[in-house]
Amino acid sequence: MTRSARPHISWLIAWAGLAVAGGIMLSTLPMLRLHIWWLFIAGTLLFVGIRKSTLVSIACFILAGLMIGMWRGGLEQIGLSQYEKFYDHTVAVQATVSDDVAYGPGGDQRLMLSGVSLNGVRVNGQIWISSDSGQDIKRSDLVVLKGKLGSGFGSAAASMFHASIIKVTHPNPPDFGLQTRDWFAASIRAAIPEPESSLASGYLVGQRSNLPADLDNELKATGLTHAVVASGYNLTILVSLARQLFAQTSKYLAALSATSMVVGFMLMSGLSPSMTRAGLVAGLTLAAWYYGRRLHPFVLLAIAAAATALINPFYVWGDIGWYLSFTSFAGVIILSPLVQHALWHGDKKPGFAVQILVDTMSAQLVTLPVMVFAFGHYATYALIANLLVLPLIPITMLLIFIAGLCGLLAPAFAHTIGLPATLVLHYMTTVIAHIADWPGAYGDLPVGFPILVIGYAALIGLILILWRKTGHDFRAEPELITTS
Repeated sequence: MTRSARPHISWLIAWAGLAVAGGIMLSTLPMLRLHIWWLFIAGTLLFVGIRKSTLVSIACFILAGLMIGMWRGGLEQIGLSQYEKFYDHTVAVQATVSDDVAYGPGGDQRLMLSGVSLNGVRVNGQIWISSDSGQDIKRSDLVVLKGKLGSGFGSAAASMFHASIIKVTHPNPPDFGLQTRDWFAASIRAAIPEPESSLASGYLVGQRSNLPADLDNELKATGLTHAVVASGYNLTILVSLARQLFAQTSKYLAALSATSMVVGFMLMSGLSPSMTRAGLVAGLTLAAWYYGRRLHPFVLLAIAAAATALINPFYVWGDIGWYLSFTSFAGVIILSPLVQHALWHGDKKPGFAVQILVDTMSAQLVTLPVMVFAFGHYATYALIANLLVLPLIPITMLLIFIAGLCGLLAPAFAHTIGLPATLVLHYMTTVIAHIADWPGAYGDLPVGFPILVIGYAALIGLILILWRKTGHDFRAEPELITTS
């Protein structure tokens, strides 16, 4: 092949990124864990790949990505072997609470801990614990506890049920993002009554832990949980607002304000898999927009997957939220544009409500195989619920922000100023409750791994057929930050 036939470097990085995630997956097999010297071979392959023709370049970058992924995953696997001697023993744990406290059906506290020490020995990874202590525990607190250590699941290397909390220490300096979030959430509660105020906090700052159990279950039954989980949908609204306000005045000011909003929101919500991915995609998209470039969605997907997997290999090994985040991302930025091009022939776009419907259908379709594989159920009326609720969320977030600001500056008028937000939120809770109560709203469909593979093979085939039929140019799409 000629020199001009070499693929663009962004595509080579994308192939390497997917290979990194695959290498991390393969690193669970002991015979495929690589020595650090293999990193030098990976670097050589990357250098050779840049200078060679298309097929050789792609092969070199894929092999290099696999080696990097297997090396990174192998490091984590070696660290995890430290847990083996502690399993089925009562141990003392010292760790940091890495996410908001969740609550089980019986009211027990459920914590994800990082920076873990077991009997004074520092170990890699995170552990999941439940406790009936009822103590005041928040994200970033240092906890000391004791209990019987068991094997892990999902993104947790180990677990502990009914742990005894011995000591809780608040961080010094405090978690500024958490304090800001809780401070503003309190002002929202002063302006908007329950249960609407809990939904408002979920929309504006991604705080789901305070949702009433009934509302939380109704959100699951209607497929709307993603709207109150800190994710790319929140960032889409914030970035779009910043660009609309400042792009005509100064591109630099628009990029700076949007970046500040993204960073601030991430600090308040915490670095969950969906938030980490969304923040990376937002940063890449903003950088491309600022410098006048467009990134293919496949490249965005691959780079974000590799970056988050390298940060935390446990995402690849069993974090369903990570997989749901990326599959919904792929549905919105890959499948949805193809469907729109096929139905509207590329010469015009559907209206806002119809686009929301197509985006939602695409995200639901691409996440469906992993959803039913992991949980064995699906939300039957998710499309209807999303269409009735999602279009109102941007204006609702603005009304919530105004209400919360009034709760801080003029508490006496908070309920009056917060009335528009309350009315819209009441409409949403009413719609959610009614749809969740429809017959068969929550369907069960247990499937095995072969069906999962067949499902995604069929989806990839559908995407390729639509792409060949439409000839859609993804780079011609407007700059997008995922709504997943």
